[in-house]
This record gives sequence, structure tokens and C-alpha cells, in this order.
Amino acid sequence: MDVTLPKVHVGKEALSDFDKAIQKEWLITNGLGGFASSTVLGINTRKYHALLIAAFNPPVDRRVLLTRLDEEIFISDEAYSTEANEFKWGIKPKGYQSLTDFWRSPFPVYRYDFNGVWLQKTLFMPYRKNATVVIYEVANPHGDEASVRVTPTVNSRHFHSLTNKNYLDWSFIQKPFDHGVIIQPSAPLSTLILSSPEGHYFSGEGEWVREIYLRVDASRGDSCLDDGYKPGFFEVKLAPMETKKFHILTAAGKTESEAQTLLSSVYGGKISAVEGLYALELKRLEGLLDEFQRRHVDVKMEDWLKWVLFASDSFIVDRKSTGGKSVIAGYHWFSDWGRDSLISLPGLTLVTGKFGDARNILLTFKQYCKQGLIPNVFPDFAGENPVYNTVDGTLWYVNAVLQYVKYTGDFEFIQKELWTTLRSIIENHVQGTLFDIHMEDDGLIAHGPRLTWMDVMVGGRIITPREGKAVEIQALWYNALKTMEMLAKRFAQQEEAEKYSVMAEKARKSFVEKFWNPQNEYLFDVVSEQQKDASLRPNQVIAVSLDFSMIDKAIGEKVVETVWKRLWGVCGLKTLATDDPRYFKVYLGERVHRDTAYHNGTIWAWPLGPFVTAFLKVKDHEERWRKFAFENFLKPLFQEKIFEAGLGTLSEVFEPEPPHQSRGCISQAWSVAEPLRAYVEDVLLQRPPYERQIQGL
Repeated sequence: MDVTLPKVHVGKEALSDFDKAIQKEWLITNGLGGFASSTVLGINTRKYHALLIAAFNPPVDRRVLLTRLDEEIFISDEAYSTEANEFKWGIKPKGYQSLTDFWRSPFPVYRYDFNGVWLQKTLFMPYRKNATVVIYEVANPHGDEASVRVTPTVNSRHFHSLTNKNYLDWSFIQKPFDHGVIIQPSAPLSTLILSSPEGHYFSGEGEWVREIYLRVDASRGDSCLDDGYKPGFFEVKLAPMETKKFHILTAAGKTESEAQTLLSSVYGGKISAVEGLYALELKRLEGLLDEFQRRHVDVKMEDWLKWVLFASDSFIVDRKSTGGKSVIAGYHWFSDWGRDSLISLPGLTLVTGKFGDARNILLTFKQYCKQGLIPNVFPDFAGENPVYNTVDGTLWYVNAVLQYVKYTGDFEFIQKELWTTLRSIIENHVQGTLFDIHMEDDGLIAHGPRLTWMDVMVGGRIITPREGKAVEIQALWYNALKTMEMLAKRFAQQEEAEKYSVMAEKARKSFVEKFWNPQNEYLFDVVSEQQKDASLRPNQVIAVSLDFSMIDKAIGEKVVETVWKRLWGVCGLKTLATDDPRYFKVYLGERVHRDTAYHNGTIWAWPLGPFVTAFLKVKDHEERWRKFAFENFLKPLFQEKIFEAGLGTLSEVFEPEPPHQSRGCISQAWSVAEPLRAYVEDVLLQRPPYERQIQGL
């Protein structure tokens, strides 16, 4: 089996093209919601760029503790620096100009050259630890002694916020110890420990770097000036002609004892323990590839696929409140969202064979089911309760259950752990629940505004309200009813099965009667008592792609053809047809503009999954069409866009017009998960092992 780890290399020439290089970012995660991220030039351009963002209440309550580490090399009365901070007036120092290479292999690696002295640093995060380890290698080819200083810039802020030292009611406190320092705000916010077993720490008086300019935040109309604190520095000596390896270890905790315990688990007084963690993380990543290859023996393990698999793993996180698992919707700024988690679940956990994680995610959202609704979002600030403003998240939950049994055949788990919750979900939708979500006399689900995935509000104005009966909600409702019918039969509950069957048939007849638009030959987007909304959006493709569909093949073919010809946008589906007067040609801009364009033309990658499924479904999965679907629909995303913004992962959205630049979050769960699922299930035609058994019930 080919478990060779993939590499992305950005060489000197590409690094010299500043305008392009500054847009390339990297991201590594720790399975807790924490992460480290920056650009390939080492210049931070977002408030979310830092070397240690710790999740104190996993996967939320995330705080920026270590912003950066900058190196200086002293030799023969000369000093060379890697530091590169941007200010409104320019970049100083310009250490990035000495950068010769950047790799993700699979961790980020920077290599600098200063008059023959080269310095290389590799960063990784130990799995399920709020820690970052930096491995340095330095070579001194000269006849004179050299020294390396490493200066941390620290902070203690929530990752959505920025620091202005003039408004702080606390100051940083340093507690030096052998080979390191404990850094804390005078207010009990956090503890950061930095240690270098091979180096010595020198406390300084402390220096603030004021008004670091974050260009991406500025372009988005967000706050963009941050202050960072330099407490002191580490120093390592190099003899003439010596090559040396050393480490900087960082550990974060809410309290000093928590951080100390964590550092001991990373280091424990032995460098071999640090090297062991590095090897363990490499082995864990190799294991992801090995497991996928074992389950899909005929799949060629190309580098792009390996990156997709690594990206898929990065979103699965611990949730402390349940002791289980959840899914981060996107990095850098999203927490775990119900809708996103459940749409992503098949691609992240089922096609990859992580059935235990799938069970844990289903149990996490079960625990928070309220009046038949799954949470829409868990806020990132500690102590806040989940928000339930979603009509589709709960129905995607039922679909996730269906996909789980298709892959595992584990009906026992469903009956024992989830069946009562599933029945409650249906009953609450029939009787009526929060946000005016209820089944009407026609058997379809009606709902209030701003409850679907197109949910933006600007200045109190809902951009895409979609109030009434949205097309994908009806498709998901029917799919849920047929799933319940299938499960009830399996559990020998014939009366229940008949009840769900009757409800499903009523919904189907109403849907066919009310949603087909014969004039335009596609489905209405929303039907209400007042009107039928003929806006051409991608939502209708879900009515074709789901396992249980209300429309026949002829209608499905017309829907797919229309979406393909009028909404396909190379790396995803446009959210509105280009001839609609509300269509936006450009997404990038300040918040009001972005939010208005968000679902009015902007391309999203995740609907590409349902689209490919629907496309190949109506083409009977013929081999020539499967090849066509990969070459035209998936390849641009997997082999081009994956190396454009966040190296080795896929962005949230893309510009509607060519060249369709990556925008939004640099790494989005459903952008990775749904195309991956469609690739495995529909392009490769490696179907879930229990699918035929399910269809027979």
C-alpha cells in the first residue's frame, strides 16, 4: 500500500512573487478545535494567524497565545533576521526575502539562507494537545562561532478579537525557569509556557509591537490592527562548522498547573519524547492513508487525494461538553455547526472508515436535541448555549443516520441509542416546533425565514428569507419519512412503518403537484401561500440526489441539465443564475457586500457533492459519464483549488466569475467532505456495503 506522505513545495521563484505568495496559507490542527496557521512568507495577514491558538473548552473558547516566533542569526558581527511584520506603512523587517523554500510535507517547513548559514524550522501540533512544537535545524559553515536568537510574540485574546494595549486592564507577567518561561496576564485568562531544552531563555523588559496590520482582515472591512508582546528571547550557540538541532516547545492552559501538566506530557525532560510525538503524528497521518487504501484497494493514492484525506481528518474534534466528537464547520473562524457537521458526516467519517467518530457525532447532536431540533451552532464563547435556528439541520441528521447504516449495517446502535430521538424529531415536525416549523395539511414542511443554509442577514434585512416551503426541505422531509419507514420495518414496528409510508406518499404527491415549474422546466425554489419563487438556485439538486427521491427520472434529468448548464461554476455551483438581476459578479469586499453576495451568485463547493451524485444518478452511473464527471466537475477542485489558498485543503466559497478565486474560510468541512463522498461513491462507484440491504427493506 502506498502510504508515502504528500508534499507541497513553494520554491524561491514562487516566494519572490510577493502578491501571489502572500495569499498562500497553511493550517495545522490538533483535534481539539485549536490550530496554527500563517502564510508561506511567514507574514500574518489575519487575526486568526498564530502559531498556537488553543481551545480551552474544546472545540470552542479559542484563544491566541503565541502569535509568532522570529529568529535572528549573529555571526562575524553581522545579524540576520527572519522577522516580517506588516504595518500600514510597510513591512519591517523583511525577513521573508531570505526565505528560499517552503514545504508542507505534511507539516509546514520554512528554510532561510543568510550568507551561507541556513536555518530550517518545522512546526507540528501533537494530537489532542493545546501545544505547538517547533523543530529547528541550523547549519553554520563558517569558521566563526554563531548564535541563534528566537523571540516569541505572545498574546492572550479570544481569536475573534484583537489587542490594543492601551485598553488592557492587565499586563503580562514573566516567570523564567531553566530553559524557559511561563507567561501569564495579570488577570487570570491563560497560561503559556515556552521551553527550549537545548537553549537558554533571557528575560527582557518586555516590548510591545504596536499596530501590526492584517491585510486580509482589512480587505474584508474588519478590524485589522493588533498589538503583540515580546517578553524576551531564547539563545542557542553554534560552534564553527557546526550543524545543530534544537526545539521550542509551547503549551497552553487556562491555569498554570494545566499548562505545566501539558508540557510534561510533551517533553517530560526527554528530547526523545518530543521526537516520539513527532513520529507519532506522522504515523497517525500515515494510518489515515493506510486505512482508506485498505477499504478502497483499487483507488490510486495520488497526492491530491492524500491532502483531501488529511483535510477531512482536521475537522473532526473532541467536544468536551458531551465527551464525544463533533465537526468544526471551517477554519479559521467557524465552530461546530449542526447543518455543516451532518452534511459532512458521510464524507468525513463513512467513506474514510471512521465509524466510531460517526457514532460519536450522532450521539453529540442527540444530546442537544431540543423539541425535535438539532442545534444550528455551538457559539465559540464559553458558557453560551447552542442556537437552534435551522429547519434543515435536523433533517440532515436523519439522513446522516441513513448513511451510517448503509455503511455499517449497525441497526442495533440506531435502535438502542437513536430511535427514540428520531421518532421525537418526526413527531415535533408534525405537531409544530420552534421557528414556526410544522407540517401542513398537504404533508409538506412549512417554516419561518432564515432557517435554511442560505441564512444571511444584513443590518436587520434578511437577504434570502426563503420563508414558506423551501425545495430542499421537502426533499429532506420525504427522505426522512422513508428512512423512518425503513427503520420501523427493520425494528418490526409495522404500524409505525405504515404511518410513515402514508405520510411520505402524501408529501410526494403534494411536492410533485406544487414544485414542478413547467414553464422553466426546473423546480421552484420556495413555495408559499403568496407565491412560487422561480429563482434558479442549486437547492433543487438535493431533490434528485437523496436516496429517497420524490421525482421521477425524467424530471430529475431536466433538473440536472438546468443546474449544469446555468449554475455550474468549475469548482462548485453558483447560488443564483447569472441572468437574475440580484446576481453578484464579485464576492470580495466589506461585510455588507460579502453577505449580500454570499448566496446570490457566489460559488459554493459543497453542493458539488449532491450535484455529482444527481448527475451520475440520472446517467445510470455509466463509465463514460463517471469519467466525465471527474474530469469536469471534481478535478479542478481537487487538483487546482486545493493548492490555491489553504495549501492542501479546500475553501468555503469561490468568486462567481473566472478565475474563480478562493474566498471565505480557507478550509471548509463540507467543501472537502461532499466532493470526497461523491468521488468515492459515484465516480469510483464504490458504494456503501449495506446499501442493497437497505433498499430491500
